[in-house]
Amino acid sequence: MNADQNNCAQNCLDAAEANAMTFPEIVAKLIEAGFESYAIDFRRSTAIYYLPSGESIELGFPADDVPVEASFDDDALRAAILEAQTLAPGYTYKGFRLKAKRAGCAGYLVSFLGHRAVYFGRTGDTHVERFPQ
Repeated sequence: MNADQNNCAQNCLDAAEANAMTFPEIVAKLIEAGFESYAIDFRRSTAIYYLPSGESIELGFPADDVPVEASFDDDALRAAILEAQTLAPGYTYKGFRLKAKRAGCAGYLVSFLGHRAVYFGRTGDTHVERFPQ
């Protein structure tokens, strides 16, 4: 992994936190830099960005006081995802993160190759969100 890729990953994470780039913009930047996926772990407040070679970079983001709920509420998670997709008034990534955690989402994997995001709960429940065509 080169310095430009490290910087790209950090810039994308920072932009998400600052609401400076949308999800599609972040995905485009990461693909352009050569990444094939990334994973967000809400319990550890970390993001891991993966290259096809198997190399990865792990970065931290600000922790908050909201725990990941034990039960997975797919409807509440879908509502949070829809707010993000439509950039609903007042949407922030931090707000999304808090709503997702309250819905029992422990994290998610975004696969550029698979054109999807897979959200998962503490019990292994999942929700798959395919990228729009």
